[in-house]
Amino acid sequence: MRLTVRPTVFHPRYFMSSERFAEFVGTLDLRRKHVIDVGTGTGILAIAAARSGAETVLATDINPNAVLSVSENACANGVGRRIVTVCMDLLSAFVAAPLFDVIIANVPKHTDEPRDVADRGWHGGPGHCYIIAIFDQAYERLKPNGRLYVMLSSHSDLDLLENAMKLAGFEYRVAEKYSILIDSFILYECTKSVQLTEMARDEEASA
Repeated sequence: MRLTVRPTVFHPRYFMSSERFAEFVGTLDLRRKHVIDVGTGTGILAIAAARSGAETVLATDINPNAVLSVSENACANGVGRRIVTVCMDLLSAFVAAPLFDVIIANVPKHTDEPRDVADRGWHGGPGHCYIIAIFDQAYERLKPNGRLYVMLSSHSDLDLLENAMKLAGFEYRVAEKYSILIDSFILYECTKSVQLTEMARDEEASA
């Protein structure tokens, strides 16, 4: 890919997680799928999704410079007509309705307080407080049997985040694991199971 990286935007050249995640997205069959890339950065995952056949791709980021980068990079890589960019925090600006088939998110993996908007690409706050809402938000906005793919790290609080997946209602599994010298990146597939959704509705109806 040809990528322009504006100041303060997470640079995929220097961090393997973006490249590995993009390679994984490239293996998915996304034809006729509506996809959203949360925390898009340069748009590398959104572009990979469009190349994998996604009908539409929304790319969101809290960093305005990232949103500007995505538009440039989508056009430079021949998929500009299928990628729409939005500046927002996670999925908060979308109505809580089943809008998407697939959600992809390369979230901040560390738990320090971010110093500025650039640092938000690294740090999700104590207890992952700035990103943990993604699981509830994603579940509400996925279609039945929709999937959330989220990449975490061995430096993340995996017990906490796996519990958040479970509490949101997801069935989850580790889809891929990538090891480097001082870290491992763990790619989770979280599925909004129709069966579990129907069971939850039945329990609410009988309560």
